[in-house]
Amino acid sequence: MADNLVIVESPTKAKTIKKYLGKNYSVVASMGHLRDLPKSSLGVDTEKDFEPKYITIRGKGELMAKLRKEAKKAKRIYLATDPDREGEAISWHLTQALGIGEGDAKRIKFNEITKTAVKNAIKNPDKINYNLVDAQQARRILDRIVGYKISPLLWKKVKKGLSAGRVQSVATRLIVDREREIEQFIPKEYWSINAMLNRKDESKPFIARFFGDEKGKIELESETETKNVLSRLKGAEYKVKTVKKGQRTKNPSPPFITSTLQQEASRKLNFSAIKTMQAAQKLYEGVDIQGKGTIGLITYMRTDSLNISIEAQNEVRSYIKQTYGDEYLPGSPRFYKNKRRSQDAHEAIRPTDVSLSPDKVKSMLEPELFKIYRIIWERFVASQMNNAVFDTISSDIAAGGYIFKASGSVLKFDGFMKLYIEGSDTKEEEEGQIPLLLKNEVLSLKELIEKQHFTIPPPRYTEASLIKALEEDGIGRPSTYAPIITTILSRGYVRREARTLHPTELGTIVTDLMIEHFNEIVNVEFTANMEQQFDEIEDGDMDWVSVIRKFYTPFEDSLKKAEDLIGEIEIADEVSDVQCEKCGRMMVYKMGRYGKFLACPGFPECRNAKPIVKELGVLCPECGGKILVKKSKRGRKYYGCEHNPKCEFMVWDMPINNKCPRCGKIMLKKITGGKEKIYCIDNKQCGYVQPEQ
Repeated sequence: MADNLVIVESPTKAKTIKKYLGKNYSVVASMGHLRDLPKSSLGVDTEKDFEPKYITIRGKGELMAKLRKEAKKAKRIYLATDPDREGEAISWHLTQALGIGEGDAKRIKFNEITKTAVKNAIKNPDKINYNLVDAQQARRILDRIVGYKISPLLWKKVKKGLSAGRVQSVATRLIVDREREIEQFIPKEYWSINAMLNRKDESKPFIARFFGDEKGKIELESETETKNVLSRLKGAEYKVKTVKKGQRTKNPSPPFITSTLQQEASRKLNFSAIKTMQAAQKLYEGVDIQGKGTIGLITYMRTDSLNISIEAQNEVRSYIKQTYGDEYLPGSPRFYKNKRRSQDAHEAIRPTDVSLSPDKVKSMLEPELFKIYRIIWERFVASQMNNAVFDTISSDIAAGGYIFKASGSVLKFDGFMKLYIEGSDTKEEEEGQIPLLLKNEVLSLKELIEKQHFTIPPPRYTEASLIKALEEDGIGRPSTYAPIITTILSRGYVRREARTLHPTELGTIVTDLMIEHFNEIVNVEFTANMEQQFDEIEDGDMDWVSVIRKFYTPFEDSLKKAEDLIGEIEIADEVSDVQCEKCGRMMVYKMGRYGKFLACPGFPECRNAKPIVKELGVLCPECGGKILVKKSKRGRKYYGCEHNPKCEFMVWDMPINNKCPRCGKIMLKKITGGKEKIYCIDNKQCGYVQPEQ
């Protein structure tokens, strides 16, 4: 019988840790929380200092009995839950549920699941940090009060099944506000003039952009203004006025924290936040690697700290020197400054063993795990490499009393860019190259190109940009970004089109109600201030009960007023153009747990319902039927024939009407990292890929 009992959250984590500790240790999993507030009631006594009423989570009674039995047999009990507020709370709940005395519970933490980290934690156990527990409990109780007090009001006044959440409501408001900005945006006209110029002895032209005159920049706001400038430029001499040569350096991005990992995985891999975190969780808890067994490949993935351990820095610097050479290694390690408050005891997300490059582990990882591991590994190694260096040249060119500007850059030394370049939410205009011009040199004009433009509204949020906005506004914490987005999508407040987030009519109505009657709850500054108060509870500077009480008193008044003031709101179902084949009514769109579907409005007399069928407008190459847009059981989009299962045609990439110029077969379109690839469906025999435009 093992003398030592180690309790973790998941079986995978238990398996990995067990390998490091040996036969004197029994490692078991609690499967997350064992206790929580009841689903059927508020579970918080607002009359007794907001005392929570925790119960055993349904279905976990047998597991709890097993853990109690194990705890009674053990001489020493180690609580090895995750190193954050939630993990601390789970450890505390374990002591309460299993009857473990405060002095008997040994709390151990590690940011990476490696042999060294686990053994060091066992040697240096700590006590449960009750400030962390209180901070988590304050958040849980506050969210429960908001959800369980406002949601029934929404059911009564708007629609059954609705919910209001403290943070999800703010996230929805950001998306609603952005949509209104777009709707109210008035485009403003402006014009540009580009001069295509040549040196007299060279045939390759370069671009110089109209700037203004000697007094400064001139904005061209109409065609008339533009034509006036063009008339003055007619027959003008283009003469180089100034030439500036220089160098520009580009710094590597810091290693990932939770928010930046989710943003980059969205940009580069088109992964949702929840998909990213599920993959990262598996990499953290342990993966079977040939020759090493089950090991944690990355450090803890719920973090907002940019710290890197000295050991990890030394390892990566040695790897850079051996793999890329001295010129890629900075003279001293790079340190990155944390934003605002961060979990200083944590580290940034990094590989636990930098020598395990993506190529070495690719064959042992599922594709999704490999993609996440690769960007984590590359970003971390690149973060400790030398800057990239560009040679730059810029020139002012005078013509007809006006100034044109030309600039360009050439990569002189790739530095960290040899390994990794950060993605972007916006398409940046590429800087071209210009020749090494000479002062007073006269250039020849090949062409003047004037173009009309209109200012564009701010873009709709993507998952990546919404997470960035939440982080910048101080809303939520690393563990909450993915659940926030999942919740507002599943509730039908927001819908995803392509990669952008749009508010639904329901989301807009609920947001407007919240703004009118519970403005503080959907106020960005108020929500950020609550996060700061949770931090102060964690630091031991505030009492959690006083924080909840200060919130609850005015909230209760708002709730009573809203009950009287809000009238019943009817949201009409959107009518489709699909006729119910059973009763002849026009079917309507409904929202279910798996998204939108079609239902007969004659319910309950007519119970006809069916999935939404979207035609692609392309015919099946095998039978001539319509190709439909479909979703797999795991929610992944694919394209299949309407005659399935008789016709088995199915592809993951989108078919288009273009025929392959080489073999005549159907072409497919794939978009990865913002880049479009059009290729022949017969990739093996034909292999044609359409050149980029």
